[in-house]
Amino acid sequence: MIRTEHRGAVAVVTLDRPERRNAVNHDALSALRAAVDEAVDAGTRVLVLTGADGHFCAGADLSDVEDEGFVASLHELLVALRRAPFPTMASVEGFALGAGTQLAAACDLRVASATAGFGIPAAKLGLMVDQWTVRTVVDLVGQSVAREMLLSADVMTGERAWAVGLVHRLGALDDALGWAERISRLAPLTLQGFKIGLDEAAAADATSSTYAAAFERAWTSADFAEGLAAFGEKRTPTFEGR
Repeated sequence: MIRTEHRGAVAVVTLDRPERRNAVNHDALSALRAAVDEAVDAGTRVLVLTGADGHFCAGADLSDVEDEGFVASLHELLVALRRAPFPTMASVEGFALGAGTQLAAACDLRVASATAGFGIPAAKLGLMVDQWTVRTVVDLVGQSVAREMLLSADVMTGERAWAVGLVHRLGALDDALGWAERISRLAPLTLQGFKIGLDEAAAADATSSTYAAAFERAWTSADFAEGLAAFGEKRTPTFEGR
C-alpha cells in the first residue's frame, strides 16, 4: 500500500494501490502519516511523495469514505507534510484529484508531467474539503484560479498547473529525484528555519465558525448521500440543495 525507499538522504514514499489508481482510504492515510514520521526519525533531508503505475492519487477511495473522520485524518497528514522539518516534494504523473491535489498542495514543492491532471471535484459529490486546503490553494495560485478549481470542479493539466504556479517544474520522477538530491545537500537548519518562516507567513490554520457550519451541512446532506450513490452506480447525480 505504501512503500518507502531511502536514496541517501532522500526518502521516496510511494502510494501503491494501482487497482484504485492510488486512491487513499483510512489505512493508506495512516500508513502515509507513519511514513512521514519514520522519515523524520531517519534523519531524512528531503521527502518525495509519488504514486505507482502512472498515477499520483485519484482522490479518496469513496468505498471507505463515510464520515468526517476521513477528512480529519487527511488533515492531520496534510499538516504533517507541511510541517515536516525538511522539504517535502510531490512528483505527479497521471491523476492528482481531490485528496491527490490536497496531498500535492501540502508538499513544499511540486514536479509534474505536462499531461498530469489536477482538480478538486468535491462539488461533483456534494462534500467539502477542509478550510486549511482552501487557504493553501489560495496561497499557491491566488483567488482567481482557486475559485476556478473549487467552483467549477474542472481538471487542469500539469502544463497549466505549471503556468498558474501550482507546479514548480515540469518533469518525471527522475527529474524530481534529481532536484531533491540537490536540495538534500543544502544546509538543513537553514531550510527548516525557512519552512517555519514560510508557514508563519501563510494564512491562519483556524477554521472559521461559518465555514465549519457549511462543512457540517455538506457532509450530513442528502446531496452527499446522492453523490456517493451516483458514483457507485456510475450515473450523474441529481443535487437538490438539501
